[in-house]
Amino acid sequence: MPHNPRFALTPGEPAGIGPDLCLLLARQQHRHPLICIASRALMQTRALQLGLAINLIEVGPAAWPQQPAAAGSLYVWDTPLGAPVETGQLNGANAVYVLQTLTRAAQGCLDGHFAGLVTCPVHKGIINEAGIAFSGHTEFLADLTGTPQVVMMLATHGLRVALVTTHLPLKDVAGAITAERLLKVTRILHADLRDKFGIAKPRILVCGLNPHAGEGGHLGREEIEVIEPALQQLREEGMDLIGPLPADTLFTPKHLEHCDAVLAMYHDQGLPVLKYKGFGAAVNVTLGLPIVRTSVDHGTALDLAGTGRIDSGSLQVALETAYQMVRRPVAG
Repeated sequence: MPHNPRFALTPGEPAGIGPDLCLLLARQQHRHPLICIASRALMQTRALQLGLAINLIEVGPAAWPQQPAAAGSLYVWDTPLGAPVETGQLNGANAVYVLQTLTRAAQGCLDGHFAGLVTCPVHKGIINEAGIAFSGHTEFLADLTGTPQVVMMLATHGLRVALVTTHLPLKDVAGAITAERLLKVTRILHADLRDKFGIAKPRILVCGLNPHAGEGGHLGREEIEVIEPALQQLREEGMDLIGPLPADTLFTPKHLEHCDAVLAMYHDQGLPVLKYKGFGAAVNVTLGLPIVRTSVDHGTALDLAGTGRIDSGSLQVALETAYQMVRRPVAG
């Protein structure tokens, strides 16, 4: 890792608040060079709309900066839009642009130009409506980096929640909870808590799938037939795993105060609790990738784009988390 590593920043959906967040972040100087991969024209227009005097400095592979930009400045790797942007109005013509910014950022990490990637929110619906199958950053980056299994984890002060399944319809979740998936996801979570967060012996609480964790088989048998056998195999590998526990009582101080992460079976089982606890000050982390990737914990907020009535706290947390993950020593 270079003495002063560079980080890539993608604004996500161009009509949303992502560009605004990047510009707000540029009002202060950061510890490391931060490269915003975006349309320079878009960033310039949005800065004028917000009344921000931000100096946009064009950079690229031919000449990467070695030092952080001064306060009030932002490094931009100019990436052309597919169509002009109307703030707050989605346009499928820019779906390819959004994915191009992500591709440039991730490939730059793989090639060693960037130490990590920080992402602002994309709009999955408009990308799919443009005819491009897209289920989210997590899955896209896994495919781009050739990673067979990744794990989505959100974190805020005092709570980390990782997911066994991510963006699936609820009717498909039970069938996706297999022993193979549980083994892979839990091993990735355990390894990255050690290697990227410096936790020597992670303790992980595991949610059951069904109400009351199946209530001894009366409310479902996934806990008995799939989850518990997988957890027992992992315990024999030396992991400290508690569960499966009923999700309605797991998220209480009695359980959480002595754990390093919670493993939830599906998206809306664990994330509502985390977002209630830390919305606006939480970070989304993709575990298992060969690169560091963090993100904000919220959506595109089209109605707030260009208004200046937004909080950049989650992006700041995402950036600080990326710094920490890159510099974190491997736990002993």
